[in-house]
Amino acid sequence: MKKILLIEDNFDVRENTAEILILANYNVITAVNGKEGVEMAQKEKPDLIICDIMMPVLDGHGALHLLSKNAETSSIPFIFLTAKAERSDFRKGMEMGADDYLTKPFDDVELLNAIESRLKKNDILKREFTKNVSGIDDFFNEAKGIDSLKKLSEERELRTYKKKDDIYKEGGYPKGIYFVSKGKVKVTQTSNSGKELITELHNEGDFFGYLSLLQGEKYMGSATALEDSEVYMIPKEDFFSLIYKNAEVSRKFIEILSNNLIEKEDRLVKLAYNSVRKRVAEALVNLSDKYKKEGDTKFSMNVSREDLANMVGTATETVIRTLSDFKEEKLIEIAGSTISVVNYDKLANLRN
Repeated sequence: MKKILLIEDNFDVRENTAEILILANYNVITAVNGKEGVEMAQKEKPDLIICDIMMPVLDGHGALHLLSKNAETSSIPFIFLTAKAERSDFRKGMEMGADDYLTKPFDDVELLNAIESRLKKNDILKREFTKNVSGIDDFFNEAKGIDSLKKLSEERELRTYKKKDDIYKEGGYPKGIYFVSKGKVKVTQTSNSGKELITELHNEGDFFGYLSLLQGEKYMGSATALEDSEVYMIPKEDFFSLIYKNAEVSRKFIEILSNNLIEKEDRLVKLAYNSVRKRVAEALVNLSDKYKKEGDTKFSMNVSREDLANMVGTATETVIRTLSDFKEEKLIEIAGSTISVVNYDKLANLRN
C-alpha cells in the first residue's frame, strides 16, 4: 500500500482529501503546516507528498525547498495544492521542482489521476537497471513513456573498435555520450610536457564522455579502446532530453553517472599523494576491481607497461622495476605482457 503525506492547514480540505485517498486504498498521514510536514516526511518517507502552498509556520514553497535539500526526501514526488491560479504561482512551484500542481477546488478523479500518474512515473525511475545493453535499453524505453520524452531517438549507434582505435580525440567536439557494451576503454590526457596520463578506465556497463558535453566544451582527453570493443554512442539530443526535460529522469540518470565521478576523484587524489610503489599497487588493484570477471580465482590482463605507467603517472622504466619487486614479493605473476594478481589483499593494503 502506497503511503501519501498530505500537508494542509484547512481542516475540511484535509479531512475530505484524506477520506478520498483512504477510499482509493492509500495509506494516508497528515500534517497541519509545512514545518510539521517536513518533519513527518523525513520520519515516514512517504511515496508521495501532497502539499498546500498558503500555510502558517512554513508555507508549501518552504517545505519543498527543505525537502529537496535532503537526499532522503528529494526524490519523493511532490504535488502542490492551492486556491491561487495565477501563472506566477504555478511557475514558482514548478521551477522549484514540484512534479504537479492542482488548483482548488478539484474533484476526486482529477486528484487520483494526478497521484496515479506521479507514482507510476516514480516507480519506473526507482527501478535498478542492469548495467548492460539490455538494462540501458530498458532505461531509455521506460523514459520514453514519460510524455516529455516520447521523441527520444529510437536508435543508438553501435560502433566497433579494434584495440588502440580512438573513440574520440582530445580537442574534438562531443556529439553524444558513450556506453561500453563490450570491451575496455581508457581515457587519457596529455600534459604540457607531452606526457600522457590515463585518467579513466571503463568497462562494460560504463558511461563516458559526458562531462565535456555537459560543459559545452571540447574533449579534454582522448578515449581509446584497450582491446576490441563495442561502444554505443547516444546522441546529445537524447542525452539532453534525459537531463533537462524531466526532473525524475535527470535524478536517475545523474545517479547512474555519479559513480564514475566519485571513482575518478578518488583515484586522482591517490595519484597526487601516494608513492610510486603505492600507486602501482593501486593501479593493479583498480584494474582487478574494474575488469576481473565473476567466478575467476585471480585477475589476469594483458596490459602494456606504457599504459600502466600512464595510469600511475611515472616513467615506464620505473613501473617495470616496481613490477619486478612485486613479482619477487609474490604479489603478482608476469608472463610476457600479461600480469596476474596473486595476492590482491596485500596489494590493496600496501603501505607507502
